[in-house]
Formats: sequence, structure tokens, C-alpha cells
Amino acid sequence: MEEVIPKLIELISTFGLKLLAAIAILIIGKFVVKGVRKLIVKAMEKKRVDKEVISFAGSLIYSALWVFVIIAALAQLGIQTSSFLAVIGAAGLAIGLALQGSLSNFAAGFLMIILRPFKVDDYVEAAGIDGVVKDINIFTTVLVSFDNKKLIVPNSKIMDGTIINYTAQKTRRVDLSFGVGYESSNEQVKGILNRLIDAHALILKDPKPFVRVSKLGDSSVDFKVRVWTKTGDYWTVYHDLLESVKEEFDKEKVNIPYPQMDVHVIKNEE
Repeated sequence: MEEVIPKLIELISTFGLKLLAAIAILIIGKFVVKGVRKLIVKAMEKKRVDKEVISFAGSLIYSALWVFVIIAALAQLGIQTSSFLAVIGAAGLAIGLALQGSLSNFAAGFLMIILRPFKVDDYVEAAGIDGVVKDINIFTTVLVSFDNKKLIVPNSKIMDGTIINYTAQKTRRVDLSFGVGYESSNEQVKGILNRLIDAHALILKDPKPFVRVSKLGDSSVDFKVRVWTKTGDYWTVYHDLLESVKEEFDKEKVNIPYPQMDVHVIKNEE
């Protein structure tokens, strides 16, 4: 009995120290995890990331950091964490194989949070469709088309292809082409186009508008028009120019030809 008591005291003292160290790790880890999560959330808020995405990312980071803290505490108690990690790894592999598509969407969503190729209210083209971004979720992104269709696109489909963000820049270039008959002079047509461009309040003066002959076609002389405007005014300028050019060409008797074929009939005289 005399030998057992000292060993018991030694065991309790040794284990007690380990237990206190493990508790200390948990307490300190709690503050560290909260602090790291807070810093990341603030950084994302400064970049104007969607609230739903911030909430998801914050929860994910919080959970992942707590796993490391718990493993560190278990290791301090003398528990073999290698077997514990092996079990977690095996379970994760099984779940990953069962939910491969969902995990790829999840990973793509996480990349979208980090890379931020677009944000809510941006007009984008991705995965073969285009629309205005309305929501960025964990597995999917919601777009709304111009004819008011709700489009739900898997995140992996978006990240696997080319993403065109039409509203990322403050200005956009409007490209138009007008074909006129060969009887019209270049100076007349260029004068009409430049006059309409100068009169439009939404067309920027810098960069300078471009109006030149771009092609001598089979039935028309094609003029290329390139003007710059603010991104939000793109479609207004686009349609305004089409309408005003048609009206002005009609007034100035500038012919807009259409493809045609001349058929010659040869009569054989016997």
C-alpha cells in the first residue's frame, strides 16, 4: 500500500499536468480561433464579399481551426493522434467519393470566394450562359437572364471555363459595322457617322472614336465604328447609334444594300 500511494500520486500529478496543459491549449486556442476568424471576416468585408459567402467561409475556417486545436489538446494528453487522423482521413475519403460532384462545386465556390472573378449584380458570361449575378452559394451561383429567367449554375461549371465579366471595367467599347452602296462617297458616310457620334452625350471623347472603311464586300462598302462609353450606358449607345444611323442614311439618300445576284439569260439562236 505504501508503494501504491506514491505511484498513484505521481500518476495523478503527471496526468494532472498534461490535463492542465490540454485545457490551456483549448482556452488559448479558443481565443486564437476567434481572432483569426474575425480578421478573415473583416478582410472579406473590406473586399465587399457577399454576406452569405462571408458567413460560410467564416464557419468553415472556424471549424477547421478547432479541429487542429482539439488534435493538439489530445496529443498533449498522450493520445495517439495518428490513428485519430487516419480514421478522419478514411471517413473523408469515403464521403468524398460519394459526393465527388458536390465537393468539386464546394471547392469551386471556395475558389470564387478567394479569387472573386465577379460579385453580386455583375453581368457575366460563364458556362455558356449569361446573366446578372444574384447570389453566390456554397455549391451554386444564381444568375438572372435579361428575359428574367432564374439560372442556377454549378460552381464547378463556372470555374472550369472562361468567365467574361462585362461590368468589371468602368468603360466598354461599342463596335458596330454599317454597309453602304458603292455609289456613296467615303467622305459623305464618314461625315454622317462622325456627326452622330459627336452629338451623342453618352459617347466618350477619350479614347477617340474610330470610323474607317473596314471591308470592300461583294455588294457593299463596310464601315467600322468603335466608340467608348460607360459600362452602364453600353446598350443605350448601341441601340441609339443603330437607330440614328438608319434615320440619317434615309435622309441623306445613303443606300444600305442587301446581297443580290444578277442572272443573265443567254438565248441561243439557231
